[in-house]
Order: sequence, then structure tokens, then C-alpha cells
Amino acid sequence: MDISASTALVTGANRGFGRALAAELISRGARVYAGARDPGTVALPGAIPVALDITDPESLAAAAEAAAGVTVLVNNAGVGTGASLLDGDLEKLRLEMDTHFFGTLAATRAFAPAIAANGGGAILNVLSALSWISFPRIGGYCAAKSAEWSLTNALRQELAPQGIRVSGLHVGYMDTDLTARVDAPKLDVGEVAMTAVDGLAAGDYEILADELSQKLQAGLAGGVTALYPDLP
Repeated sequence: MDISASTALVTGANRGFGRALAAELISRGARVYAGARDPGTVALPGAIPVALDITDPESLAAAAEAAAGVTVLVNNAGVGTGASLLDGDLEKLRLEMDTHFFGTLAATRAFAPAIAANGGGAILNVLSALSWISFPRIGGYCAAKSAEWSLTNALRQELAPQGIRVSGLHVGYMDTDLTARVDAPKLDVGEVAMTAVDGLAAGDYEILADELSQKLQAGLAGGVTALYPDLP
């Protein structure tokens, strides 16, 4: 698709990877609405701030009306509570699912009709390498991202007849607030944003931003023992 002829809305665009994505789209000539719960926190030249909370139906409806010309939706907004499945706070686990699964679904429902009415376009869901593997200490996040991947696969088929191509971005640790406590190598958000928009322009269904994501995708065919070799 021609990014320069697109009008995009990026959720969670006031910081981190969302801001990097919005900046990359702007640099390629797109008109960009930057969604954030507090639009006053959007400090990105060229972006159009929009109040948006993907867990609030009224907020989504208002944003969809304000950005009626959208042809690209980027579902980036996310949360990481660090809750484990067995002993984590259930409210935190619900927040993970409400944000990554139900929030992504709600945003898609809100904006897909406009994208179709505007002649078609694309949706990019920011997933994770953790869509394909789970770790006990962050089981809630992994489960929510896995559900979002399944959601992406279903929406891809449902929206194709409307001229909307749905892509998923898989990536490991990026240097954002979400991974501030993670002691591991982290990718630069600007570089990942370039890869993501390249894939969006090319119409790739799955965009694998790093070697980790490539290895995990390949490892799915090996089953449980390949993904979790330490299991007895």
C-alpha cells in the first residue's frame, strides 16, 4: 500500500513504540492521528492528537468520528502488569485481556467500517514474540498476546472481503517503559518502527522484527518439547 496516501490512527501514540510508529508514518507522508488517553501528552510534530481509551466504548466512538478519514489503524496500546496466572491479582489479569484482546477488538470494530467506506486499507496489530511462547512470571501478558494473535488471524479472514488487510507485528524486547525492569538486550523502537511500516507497505501478513520472533515462529512446528525443553 502507498503509505504517503494513507491516513492512519495509532493507539497509545504518546510514548514508546506507539510514538515511534506515528513518527515513522509521518516521515513517509501519512496523515497521522495520535491516540492517547490524555491527548495533551502527545508531543510529536505533525501528529493530530486524539483522546482515546480503547477500553472505553464512548471514547472509541468519539475518536472514530473525529478521525473518519482513516485508512490505516495501528493497534499498539498495551499494558504489562507482571501478573502470573496462579497467584497474580485477577484484576490485573483482566486488565491484560481487556487491553490486548478486547481493546484491540473494540478498536477494530470502531474503525473498520470507516476504513472500508474509505476504499479499504490496513490494520496493524502490535503483537509480540510472546504470542508464541509463555513464561510463568508474566503469564497474564503472554496469554493476552496469544489471544490477540488468534484474534488477528480471525479478523484477517473476516475483513479481507472488505478490502482491509490485517497484519501482525511480532517482536521481542524493545527499549520502552514496559521493559524497563527487564535485564536483556533490547531493540531500538525507531528501527522496529521502520521494519513494521515496511511490512505494512508490502502487505505482509506476519512481520517478524527480530531473530527471536523468527526462531519462535519456526519452533511452533516442533511442539511443546521444542518450545519448552526444560519440561520433564
